[in-house]
Amino acid sequence: MRLVLFCHSLVSDWNHGNAHFLRGVCTELLARGHDVAVYEPANAWSVRNLVAEHGQAPLGGFAAAYPHLRSHTYDLARLDLDVALDRADLVIVHEWNDHALVKRIGEHRRAHGGYRLLFHDTHHRSVTEPQGMAAYDLRHYDGVLAFGSVIRDLYRHHGWAERAWTWHEAADTRMFKPLPARARDGDLVWIGNWGDDERTAELHEFLLGPVKDLGLKARVHGVRYPQQALDALRGAGIAYGNWLPNYEAPAVFARHGVTVHVPRRPYVQALPGIPTIRVFEALACGIPLVSAPWDDVEGLFEPGADFLVARDGAQMREHLRNVLNEPRLARSLADHGRRTILARHSCSHRVDELLGIYAELGAPRAILAA
Repeated sequence: MRLVLFCHSLVSDWNHGNAHFLRGVCTELLARGHDVAVYEPANAWSVRNLVAEHGQAPLGGFAAAYPHLRSHTYDLARLDLDVALDRADLVIVHEWNDHALVKRIGEHRRAHGGYRLLFHDTHHRSVTEPQGMAAYDLRHYDGVLAFGSVIRDLYRHHGWAERAWTWHEAADTRMFKPLPARARDGDLVWIGNWGDDERTAELHEFLLGPVKDLGLKARVHGVRYPQQALDALRGAGIAYGNWLPNYEAPAVFARHGVTVHVPRRPYVQALPGIPTIRVFEALACGIPLVSAPWDDVEGLFEPGADFLVARDGAQMREHLRNVLNEPRLARSLADHGRRTILARHSCSHRVDELLGIYAELGAPRAILAA
């Protein structure tokens, strides 16, 4: 099968968590012998910000970490879709693409046929910015891959697409796995962005406060931290490590005793059942995880066995203290969480699901009519 993917960026994960999953999916497809072509816009904002802050070196780091992955950069005004989509069997267009590109690809599909076409939604904008999502022209798409059932149902409810499937994110278990025991750098590490005030209060309650009160040696990695956030970290005694290349996360996890999950408010309140990909990746790396509350309505995990859930800041303190001081508890959580990822939530599982959706769609009508 030849798959063509249009995404915001494969080479940069600066404030762009979608790159994590897409890298894993492309890696798995290539390992199975499929032909994969990835297109990303030239001068994408994630790449621009990454280079502005860290120079060209991170792009070389990506190439070294993923030597099998390549992407074609394009200018929208000069993009030749006849060339890009030549011999395509399946085309996936991620939602962080220009509305004009989404429409052009749909029109190409209508005019030429010959491939299946899916839109991929991995954000909360279907709830928080419904007008922007409704503006995508998906008339000629075969359906939507939604990273949670509540988003899948929104597409159906609003009539944005005729068909939609749940396609959760997952961990690239080739990259995210436990590393040999290493000397500890600290007690706790959290990898995540501040979140545009979508979880400021939650970060204070479930991360900064417990770290300060317990006197933990902690470190935070992420981008887009305003000065008040940096001041708050400093006040809690937390070291700030800035952006971390995602492929370096397993080594960082291996040098700490525990990590936490603090979901953004839109996911807790309006989009239950959707964790961030960092939950999958942390569990795949075998680090104990303690989470702020979220409703796993889709039964992805086994809370209490895969990770602990703290209902408030006081319980977060209790859980962190126990995990860091009870090796048997820490090992049980790490082992159980990793087994769950390997059994249900790897990029290999998601590729199986994708190929199943492709088979369900069957050959394009243009082919059937030939």
